[in-house]
Amino acid sequence: MTGCSEHEVEVLEQVSIPMSDGCRLAGRVWLPPGARERRVPAVLEYIPYRLDDFRAVRDDQHHRWFAMHGYAAIRVDLRGSGSSEGVLEDEYLQTELDDGLTILRWLAEQPWCNGRVGMIGISWGGFNALQIAALQPPELHAVITVCSSDDRYADDVHYMGGCLLTDNLSWASVMASYNACPPDPAVVGDAWRGLWLQRLQGSGLWLREWLRHQRRDDYWRHASVCEDFAAIRCPVFAVSGWADGYCNTVFRLMRHLDVPRKGLVGPWNHKYPHLGGPGPAIDFLGECLSWWDRWLTGVDNGIEHEPRIRAWMQDSVSPHSDDRPGRWVAEADWPAEGIQGMPWALAPGRLELDPATRTGVALSIQSPLSVGLFAGKWCSYSESTDLPTDQRLEDGGSLVFDSPALERDIEILGAPFVELDIEADRPQAMVAVRISDVAPDGKATLVSYGLLNLSHRDSHAEPEPLIPGQRYQVRVPLNHVGQRFPAGNRLRLAISSSYWPLAWPAPEPVQLTVHTANSTLHLPHREPREADAELRDLGEPRMATPLPTTVLGAARREWHVLFNLASNEAVLEVVDDDAPYRLETTGTRLGHEVTERYASANDDYATLSGEVQNRRTFDRGDWHVTATTRTVLTATPEAFRLRATVDAWEGDTRVFSAEWDEEIPRDEL
Repeated sequence: MTGCSEHEVEVLEQVSIPMSDGCRLAGRVWLPPGARERRVPAVLEYIPYRLDDFRAVRDDQHHRWFAMHGYAAIRVDLRGSGSSEGVLEDEYLQTELDDGLTILRWLAEQPWCNGRVGMIGISWGGFNALQIAALQPPELHAVITVCSSDDRYADDVHYMGGCLLTDNLSWASVMASYNACPPDPAVVGDAWRGLWLQRLQGSGLWLREWLRHQRRDDYWRHASVCEDFAAIRCPVFAVSGWADGYCNTVFRLMRHLDVPRKGLVGPWNHKYPHLGGPGPAIDFLGECLSWWDRWLTGVDNGIEHEPRIRAWMQDSVSPHSDDRPGRWVAEADWPAEGIQGMPWALAPGRLELDPATRTGVALSIQSPLSVGLFAGKWCSYSESTDLPTDQRLEDGGSLVFDSPALERDIEILGAPFVELDIEADRPQAMVAVRISDVAPDGKATLVSYGLLNLSHRDSHAEPEPLIPGQRYQVRVPLNHVGQRFPAGNRLRLAISSSYWPLAWPAPEPVQLTVHTANSTLHLPHREPREADAELRDLGEPRMATPLPTTVLGAARREWHVLFNLASNEAVLEVVDDDAPYRLETTGTRLGHEVTERYASANDDYATLSGEVQNRRTFDRGDWHVTATTRTVLTATPEAFRLRATVDAWEGDTRVFSAEWDEEIPRDEL
């Protein structure tokens, strides 16, 4: 479609969309010139991240750009978020999905919409775009899902391989802070205080609910589209990055969907590909436009004939590098015929390609709780501090298996996995496995990893405790990855019995024993192809000019690992404070500060603790609001203890305070 100038776009600033129960959701619409006369397709983003302030700049850059190219673009705040009415009680509830269907019907009835709608979103918006697509609304004709998951239990922020992720804790605190924020009085008027108190009183403690469901049950099956891939009948463009927590989803969708589909995986973290790092950003909004042109307007641009998967093959880098050099590769379909398994036999301290050299020995490890302090976050947000660093800092507490120096380059694309003949001396145990690229100088860069709660070895729905001393054959999948290991470097497999604080460990220290005779690392080997050099260029980032803002202070991005040798305490402290700024279109001053702290002492499992604090501030004229949350998680061998507070102030007056102190029994975890 031919583009127009930014200033020709018409913006409907305060759209109120009625739901079936009378609740009204807040939205903003960007219209291309002439939309009221000729009707145009629409693009919807539907998330809880406050379109009037915290997401205002990004929203305008994206949706104004879509409107400049002929699409009506709309951003809607979920029920109970931003300036929408109601209460947000959890992720992806049926109410949220039903509201989404109502929004689609409302869109199709507008005088500027021709009834054909696409949904786009990153993270939450990527999730609910897939979930709503599975409900088959007639108005929805295409989806772009970025950094999302089809499986809410096995591949989201909550659990990995049946192990509790500490991102579960940090994400719960983030959403508690969002839920404690008020509607904007400039949008909803004098009713803002009542709506604010309603959501403060009703949003609840989400982490409590997530901890009550430690196995794959109906709670997690709901809205997991992997339960029925065939329910999705519209075209899907799935996108993620190797540094993101959700790269696996792209490959499963490409494998299991039976609709026009395309997958894109770059080196990026949990951000849109034109905004994120590490590695090169691309003209992602241009890629989106091609998708909308094909499936919302019928332009015959041949996009359905492009490779099923396009992925960034990462080059070898130092673990201290923030860059991810490499090149684009592509596969016509997924699974790809040209990718072959490459098994590496485990031997004492070694990886061997020749199984005849395998030595059958029993190797044991009981890892210190310090293994995992340098793992980075489960889901990187593009801060250099949240990426993993030199894995030698972890390998000392692990079983380590190194290949010989490689005689030629080896490239992998897909999901590695490890088969282990393993036993434990406790009924509850976890195993963490890591693949690293080891340079000639010894520096080790993390390539991929996987976790498995050994009670979940056969089923996430019906876990069973181990029999201490009994051997089990288990398979541990690692995250998908594209990686080149250059000649002269070595492959390293590291195995540990804990991975704190990325994941909560077993109830008590565990000694794992690996029997090498029946243990194998499997790599998805891909030979380089000349055709990859002919792939079309993905361009440089384009978007609309950002709304005017004034930065009022400095951001703080810090990642401290502290060892107090006097008290034998080890602490990971993360500071992630955004730069405060003023949104000049409204005059609102915004602030957001986060501190996370994960600690243990004396290698004692009883001392494990995770604590996350969030603070958000809003200032405009005589309107001054602050919302703070604090969430603390500890555990005994029998139960998790959850303590949390939410406080809200108007000016210097605290208008709301809530406190929780609860125990949730451990369930084979």
